[in-house]
Amino acid sequence: MSEKLQKVLANRGLGSRRAMEKWIVAGRVKVNDLFAKLGDRVEPDDLILVDGKVIGKPSSKAPQQRLILYNKPQGEVCSRSDPEGRATVFDHLPKLKNQRWICIGRLDINSSGLLLFTTDGELANRLMHPSFSIEREYAVRVMGKVDDLMLKRLREGVKLEDGTARFSDIRKGGGTGMNHWYYVVLMEGRNREVRRLWESQNLVVSRLKRVRYGNVFIPSRVTAGRWADLSRKEIEELYVVVGLTSQRKDAASRRNRFRSKRKR
Repeated sequence: MSEKLQKVLANRGLGSRRAMEKWIVAGRVKVNDLFAKLGDRVEPDDLILVDGKVIGKPSSKAPQQRLILYNKPQGEVCSRSDPEGRATVFDHLPKLKNQRWICIGRLDINSSGLLLFTTDGELANRLMHPSFSIEREYAVRVMGKVDDLMLKRLREGVKLEDGTARFSDIRKGGGTGMNHWYYVVLMEGRNREVRRLWESQNLVVSRLKRVRYGNVFIPSRVTAGRWADLSRKEIEELYVVVGLTSQRKDAASRRNRFRSKRKR
């Protein structure tokens, strides 16, 4: 049975389906020594190469998908390498064989907190896509006087250069003087969106930390610069919320179908 080439590549943990489509258009992918085209489907015995490296046949067993969290400190960038030689979040992740980590959302160099990484390209793509409205919660320290009218505008929507944006929730987190903490929730992940929303009210964000992505929080044991595997429950919930089934549930479903057939 044939499958879409970009789906096979994404299932190998090489990136999202959209990213794989770009690789195909760029001529980075070959099937049976021929350059692939967008829309190609592959059979179980086809040989797939990416950048000249064999990644296996569609029929070969896909590696176990992984999902981890990382507590990003300030000063690290979210790219795989940096032309300025700055530290990247990928420097501290566990090594993989024949797979690659995909960062689910980004944080700028001056922000810290929760990042999710997976080897499942389709899961990553859905968790980042605005149509699934995955909540991202941040702890923000704001410099300046904040009044109720400002908070009302931030909840109802503010026009930014790339469209209207708003916080779906704002809660006060304490503070003294001109520095106050707030917990805010976004349903999307536009570039520097949290900072730009507060700046639209002539306020300055002096600290920004992501504390939650969907159902996942940073455990207290995971200090800055360290990573941890997600629990089985957290993983299953993330797959369910974006309409996917994890490998573990797929395997259980196959076993149950097999047992059901044997009982007949």
